Amino acid sequence: MMTIKTKRHHRLLNVFRNGLKGLCMSFSVAVVGLSASQHAYADSMTITVTKGFGITLFASDLGDVKQMAIGDKGTLFVGSKKKGTIYALEDGNGDGKVDKRYLIAKGMDYPEAIAFKDGHLYATEEDRIVRFANIETRLRRPGRAKEVFSNLPELDKKHTRAMRFGPDGRLYLSIGAPCNVCEAQAPFGSIIAIDLDSGNSEQVAVGIRSVTGFDWSPVDNKLWFADSGRNWMGDNLPPDEINRVDTKGSHFGFPYLHAKSVEEPAYIKPRNLNIVLPEYELPAHVSPKGLHFYTGTQFPQRYHQQMFVAENGSWNRSSKIGYQIVMMSVQNGKSSRETVVSFLDGEFPVARPFDILTAPDGAMYISDDLKGNIYRLYYKNSEQSQESAQ
Repeated sequence: MMTIKTKRHHRLLNVFRNGLKGLCMSFSVAVVGLSASQHAYADSMTITVTKGFGITLFASDLGDVKQMAIGDKGTLFVGSKKKGTIYALEDGNGDGKVDKRYLIAKGMDYPEAIAFKDGHLYATEEDRIVRFANIETRLRRPGRAKEVFSNLPELDKKHTRAMRFGPDGRLYLSIGAPCNVCEAQAPFGSIIAIDLDSGNSEQVAVGIRSVTGFDWSPVDNKLWFADSGRNWMGDNLPPDEINRVDTKGSHFGFPYLHAKSVEEPAYIKPRNLNIVLPEYELPAHVSPKGLHFYTGTQFPQRYHQQMFVAENGSWNRSSKIGYQIVMMSVQNGKSSRETVVSFLDGEFPVARPFDILTAPDGAMYISDDLKGNIYRLYYKNSEQSQESAQ
C-alpha cells in the first residue's frame, strides 16, 4: 500500500482541491498550509491506496451525495438524499477533473437512487419514479421530470433505495426495511424489477434489510447485492453480507436470520421458510453501500470484472471500521477481501465512500457522502505510460 498525506482544513478540504492531484502522482506531503486568519489546518490526514494507484478529487461541494449514474456521453449524474438535488458533471477535456456542473433538479424528496438508460435519467422521489428525458442534450435546461412509475411505498426516514437497469432491460429497485429489525410489509425489504412499458413489477429478492448497492456479474449476469446487518447486537455481530440471487423470489433471511448463523431473538423463523445464505460475510458494521463489477481495462488484469464494494463505515461501534473500497474475489476456492483505498486515518474518517462506478476512461468514480466529494481512482502506471506516449 502507498500513503497519500495532505493537510486538513476544518470545512471542506480546500487543500485537496488545490493540491491532491500532485500528491497522488508523487506521494509527497508538500502542501502549503492556510494562514491563521483562514483557520489553518490542525493536523495531517491520510488516504491510503494500493501501490500503482492514484486518487484525485474529481468534484466537491455536492452535499450528501449518494448514488451515481453515467450517461451515454460520459456525463456523471449524482443524486443526494437530504439535500434533494441531482447534479450533472462533465469532464470535457479528459483531465480527470470536472469542468462543468449543472443543477438538474433541486427541492426533490430524497432523490438518492438514480439510473440512466437510452438517453434518459431516472430518479426516485417519495412514492414514485420520474424521468428526465434526453437529459444529456438538455443539461442547461433539463425541463420538468415526468412520472413513469407511482406504486412505491411512501418514504420512511429509515429505509433506503438503490436503482439500476438490469441486463433484461427492466428497472431494478431495492426498497430497504423501515426499521432496525422488524417484519416489514412488502414491498419493504425487497428488490423489485419494473417493466416501465407495462408498469408491471415483481419481487426478485425478499428478506433484505438495507441494500444500496447491487450489480450484475459480467461473467454470468447473476445479480449480486450488499446488505447491511442490524444494529445493537454489539461490536462484532451480526456480519454484513454480500448475496447472490440464483432463483427469483429467494428469501435472504431478514429479520429471522442475520448473515449465516446469527438468529434474531425477537422473531422466530417460520418453519417452512427456506433462506439463502450470503456468499460473503463482512465484518459487522462496515456498512457496505455501493457494489460494482469493474468493467474497464485501465486497472491491471487481475482487477478486471472483479467485484468492488464501498464500505461506508461504522457509526455505532467502539472502534471504527470500514471507510474503504475493497475488492472481493475467490481464488483457489477461498474468498478474499482486499483493501484498494482506505479513507480511515487512525480513528478519523477522511471520507465515507457510498457508491462506485467505472468511469468512461477505465478509472473509478467514488462518491463520498461525508464531505460531498467525488473521487477518481486511477491506475497511475497506466496513465503515466499514456502521457509518455503522447
